[in-house]
Amino acid sequence: MTELSKTFDPAEIESRWYAHWEGKGLFRPERPGAEPWTIVNPPPNVTGSLHIGHALDNTLQDILTRHARLKGKDALWVVGTDHAGIATQMVVERQMAERQEKRTDFTREEFVAKVWEWKAQSGGAITRQLRRLGCSMDWANERFTMDEGFSKAVLKVFVDLHRQGLIYRDKRLVNWDPGLGTAISDLEVETREVNGKFWHLRYPLADGSGFISVATTRPETMLADMAVAVNPEDERYKALIGKRVKLPITGRLIPIIADEHADPELGSGAVKITPGHDFNDFEVGRRAGIEARDMLNMLDAKAQVTQVADGLIPADLIGIDRFWARKQVVERLEAEGFLERVEDRVIQTPYGDRSGEVIEPWLTDQWYVDAATLAKPAIEAVTSGKTRIVPKTWEKTYFNWMDNIQPWCVSRQLWWGHRIPAWFADDGRIFVAESEADAQAQAGEGVALVQDPDVLDTWFSSALWPFATMGWPEDADPTLHGRYPNDVLISGFDILFFWDARMMMQGLHFMKDVPFRTLYLHGLVRAADGAKMSKSKGNTVDPLGLIDKYGADALRFFMAAMESQGRDIKMDEKRVEGYRNFATKLWNASRFCQANGIGGSATLEPPAANAAVNKWIVGECVKAIQSVDLALAELRFDAAANAIYHFVWSQFCDWYLELIKSQIDDETRAVAGWVLDQVLVVLHPFMPFITEELWHALAPRAHELIVAQWPMVDARAIDPAAAAEVDWLIDFLSTQREVRAEVNVPPGARPALYVLGHQTVAGSADPATFPDALIHRFDRYRATINRMGRVDVVTFLNTGMRFDLKSGERESRVGETPLLGSGVQFVVGDDTYFIALEGTIDLDAERARLAKSIAGAEKERDALAARLGNASFVERAKPEAVEKARADHADKAAEAERLAAALARLG
Repeated sequence: MTELSKTFDPAEIESRWYAHWEGKGLFRPERPGAEPWTIVNPPPNVTGSLHIGHALDNTLQDILTRHARLKGKDALWVVGTDHAGIATQMVVERQMAERQEKRTDFTREEFVAKVWEWKAQSGGAITRQLRRLGCSMDWANERFTMDEGFSKAVLKVFVDLHRQGLIYRDKRLVNWDPGLGTAISDLEVETREVNGKFWHLRYPLADGSGFISVATTRPETMLADMAVAVNPEDERYKALIGKRVKLPITGRLIPIIADEHADPELGSGAVKITPGHDFNDFEVGRRAGIEARDMLNMLDAKAQVTQVADGLIPADLIGIDRFWARKQVVERLEAEGFLERVEDRVIQTPYGDRSGEVIEPWLTDQWYVDAATLAKPAIEAVTSGKTRIVPKTWEKTYFNWMDNIQPWCVSRQLWWGHRIPAWFADDGRIFVAESEADAQAQAGEGVALVQDPDVLDTWFSSALWPFATMGWPEDADPTLHGRYPNDVLISGFDILFFWDARMMMQGLHFMKDVPFRTLYLHGLVRAADGAKMSKSKGNTVDPLGLIDKYGADALRFFMAAMESQGRDIKMDEKRVEGYRNFATKLWNASRFCQANGIGGSATLEPPAANAAVNKWIVGECVKAIQSVDLALAELRFDAAANAIYHFVWSQFCDWYLELIKSQIDDETRAVAGWVLDQVLVVLHPFMPFITEELWHALAPRAHELIVAQWPMVDARAIDPAAAAEVDWLIDFLSTQREVRAEVNVPPGARPALYVLGHQTVAGSADPATFPDALIHRFDRYRATINRMGRVDVVTFLNTGMRFDLKSGERESRVGETPLLGSGVQFVVGDDTYFIALEGTIDLDAERARLAKSIAGAEKERDALAARLGNASFVERAKPEAVEKARADHADKAAEAERLAAALARLG
C-alpha cells in the first residue's frame, strides 16, 4: 500500500504496469481446469502502425478478454501479424529504390531474404503500439502468417482443396494492377468518379450497306473487339443479327450478335463487345460461344498495347501506353470519318487501393477457389444460428454477398508470400503437392518441373487464422483443446468479406465447425464532422498522440462509450479529454478514501451495514454491476461503459463520498472500501492501468487486479427502504441546488426554508396533510442538509415547528403566521418547499434577468425552427449541419422552458 500522489500521471503508470503484466506472464492462459475462452485478433499488416480503427477494434477485444479473465475463464487472446504480400513488397521495393536498386536486380531468393531482414528490423512497430494501448495478448505465442507452422497449414489447405476439385486453374478476366504487376481482388478496388468522355463510333457493315453506331468510354479497346451486340427484341437491328461489321483501323471482320446485355434504351442500343477487356463483355462472349483461350488480349502486363492473334494492330501502336493509345485511336477514327460525336460524362473508374493506378480488366491464367461450394455451409451456419452476427442487421449483407459469390482468384504475381505449391512440366501438365519431392514423385523420374512463380493472396492464409494459430494441422484434436470454435470475433464491417466470411468457409470445410460462435462487426471511426478519415483529406487522428496527451485509459474508455452497435463513431477529442477527467476524479476519490482510512476490502461479499446511506450505496453498486454484466453479455459496449461511468461519477463520487464526510466510522470504511474494490474490478477491462495502480495503492494484495475475481452480485443486497430514503435526500439536495442556481442565490447565502405541505391533485400545498415522517427525515439528515444544502433553519408550517439544523434545537410557534415575503417554490416528491429570498437577492432585477434570458432563448429557438422548417435547408445542407441545427433547437427550447419555470417560481 503506497500513498497516492496528488496528481494522476497516466504516462508514468502505463509503461510500468504493462511491463509488469507481460513480465509475469499474466496474459498467458494458464488456468488448468478452467473454462477455455478464446479470441483471435484480426492480424494487422506487418507494415502497419496503429491507427484509430486499430484502437477501436483492439480496445473492444481487450475489454472482452480482461472481462473473461476476471470471470475465472482461461482466457486466450491470440496475437499475430499478417505478412501483407502487396504492402510489404511495396515497402521494401520503395526502400530499395532509394538506393537505386530494383527487385529484378536480385534473384527471388535474395529479394525474399531482404524482406525477412526488413521484418526483423522494422516489422514490430504495430505490436509495440498495441502494448501501449494496453492489449493483454498472449505475446509468448505471437504468430505470423509466414512462420513455419502456419505455412504448413497453408500448403495443406491448398493441396487438399485442389485434390477435392475446389481449387483449379482457369483463364478469366481479373482486376489487373499495372502499377503493381499483379491481379488484385474486387475488394481491393476502389471506384472513383472521374470526368471523362463518351465516344460514339460508326462501324461499317461488311457488305457496304451502311453503318451501325456503338458508344464507348474506352475507344482504344476497339482494337480487340470481337462482336457487336444488339438486344434480340430490338426491332431496329433484328435484320442485322448474324451479319458482320468491318472494324476501323484493323479491318477485322466481327459478327453482330443478339444478347440481352444490349439495352435498347441506352445510346444507340448497340454495344461493342471486347471480352478480353471488360467483365460484362467476357460473359457476353462466353454466351456467344467464344472460349476464353480465343479471346483477344491487346495489352501486356504494363498496360501497353501488344499485338493480337491476327496481327492486324498497326505497328506504330504497339508498345504504347493504353491512355496514349486512346488518343491515337480517337484521332485515327476521326480522320477516317468513323467518329460520330463525343459527350462529356462522369465515369465510374476502378483504381487499385494501394497503387492508385487505374485497374485494367485483363485476361490471364490464375488459380481460383470454388467459393460458391464453400459458401453453402457458411450460409447455413448463420441461418441456423451456429454463428450469430451482431448487429443482426449485417446478416442481410452477408447473405447477399455469399449467395452471389464469384470464383475467388487466389494467385498473385509477387515474390513475397506463400509460393503456390504447383509445378509445371514442359508438356503442360501441372502437379500440386506440399513439396517439390512429392510433385516430382507424381511426375516421374526425368520429368523437368518448374514451380509456379506466383504467390497466394494474403487473405487465403489469414482465412485459416482461427485454427492454424492453434497448431493445426499438427494437432489432431478437432477442438484444438477447447480453443476451436473461438468464442467471438471482433472486426470492422469493412473486412466482412475480405476475412470474416472466408474464415467461415475454410473453418467449416477443414474443422467441420464454425470458426467463431459470435461475429461482432463494429463501425468506422470518422472525423468529427462525420467524414471518412483519409490521409488525402488530412483528417486522420493519431491514437498514439491521444495516448500521449490523455492516457491510454481515456482513449479506451472513449472507444467503448461511443461504440453503439451498427453506428460509426465520430471522433471527439473533447470526449477523450472528458474521460481523462473521469480518471482524475476516480484518482482523487481514491486519495480521499486513503486519507480517511478507507482501504481495500477483506471480503468478496458486501459488509454488513445499518446506516441507510451505506445500504444504499451497496444496492446501487449491485445494480451497476448487473447493468454492466447484462450489457457485456449483449455486446453493448456503450451501455456497459456508461453504466459504470455514471455509478462512479455521480453516485459514488458526487453523492456517497459527500454524504459520508461527517460520519466516517468503521462500518462506513468497510462499505466504502468494498464498493471501491468493486469499482476497480468492473472498471478494469475498460481502464486497466489506473485501476491496477489504485488496487495496489489501497491495500496490500495477494495478486494483481488483472487476475482478480469479477463480482458475484446478489440482488438481495438491494434495500428498497434505504434506497427510498437516500434517493429522497439526493433529490432534495439536488433540486434545491438547481433552484438556487437558477435564480442566482449566492453560494454562501443561507436563506430560510419553509415546508409548505403536501402537494394536492391541483398542485397547491395543503398544510393540514403534512406527514410527520418528513420531520424525522430532516432530523436524521440535519447535519448533511445543513452542510450540503446550506440550510440553517427549516420551518414546518403545518405544526409551526422551527427546526435549527445546526444545533438540533426545535421551537414551536403554533398559531403564528410567518410573513414569507418573496421567494421561490420547488417540489420534491409530494412535498412543496419555499425559499425566502427577501434581502438575499434583488428580486426585481432577477425577474428582469430571467425575462431577458427567456426572450433570447426563445428568439434563437424560433430562428432555428424556421431554418428547420425550410425544406431547401433540410434537403441541401450537409447532414451534420441539419443534425446540429436540430440539436441546437432542442437545447434552446429546453433552456427557454427551464428559465420560464424559474421565473414562475419567483411569482
